[in-house]
Amino acid sequence: MFMTVEDQALNTEFLEQGYVIRPVADQAALDWIRDGFVALAEEALGRKSDLPPEVFLNHIHEQVPVPQLNDFRLRMIRGINAADALRENYYKLARTYLDALVGNELAMQLRVNLSIQFPDDDSSLLPVHADTWSGDSPYEVVVWLPLVNCYGSKAMYLLPANEYAPFDRDFVRLQGSSSEEVYKSIENKVKWLEIDYGQVMVFNQSLPHGNRINAEPETRWSMNCRFKSVFTPYGDKKLGEFFEPITLRAASRLGMDYRYPGTGK
Repeated sequence: MFMTVEDQALNTEFLEQGYVIRPVADQAALDWIRDGFVALAEEALGRKSDLPPEVFLNHIHEQVPVPQLNDFRLRMIRGINAADALRENYYKLARTYLDALVGNELAMQLRVNLSIQFPDDDSSLLPVHADTWSGDSPYEVVVWLPLVNCYGSKAMYLLPANEYAPFDRDFVRLQGSSSEEVYKSIENKVKWLEIDYGQVMVFNQSLPHGNRINAEPETRWSMNCRFKSVFTPYGDKKLGEFFEPITLRAASRLGMDYRYPGTGK
């Protein structure tokens, strides 16, 4: 394979683990995103905070009641996605890793998602699942970004790629089981992914993953967005509806626009 040694190592790690965690490729872009959320949260609360950003976000549960969490989260999502620079800055965080793992002609999800998980709150749980089970293309990857340090049950879990084969063999037997029963069948094999602010993860969304009740004393803030090579097969989420090309090269543009002379087609 005509890859650099570094790119080969990254691909090998991704295939063996199902994920890679690396420093963000653009710290200024990350700080822009976090500062944007701080400003949006201050606006929603109607007051400025004199706390450092990480302390303010980690302890937002002390200022937002649980019954208001979903409305607060949706307000944050609408606000950050309304910023023209969001998607470009989000892409910059993982550009070098996406180039190596996915390709340099990419389609990106139109809307970046946000999770906010309060301590000891069961209203924001994401049961075990794989995105491909509900129609996503296996050609997609997820770029997962923590806005605070995520550790222990404040993080997400994933069934590593090297543990997937037994689960695959048992999947027919598990059909009809509850998500909790499915989780219990892999509980001792999943990996809890510790990720600090300043790092980004790219993971294989075909692998089972999810979260549990956050038993840590801090709130989790994390974002996620899907990327895929623009010319690979799509699942239920189509180009133009869910994805948008972001890095088409000149040869691809010419090919897509080409019409045989005199035919108009």
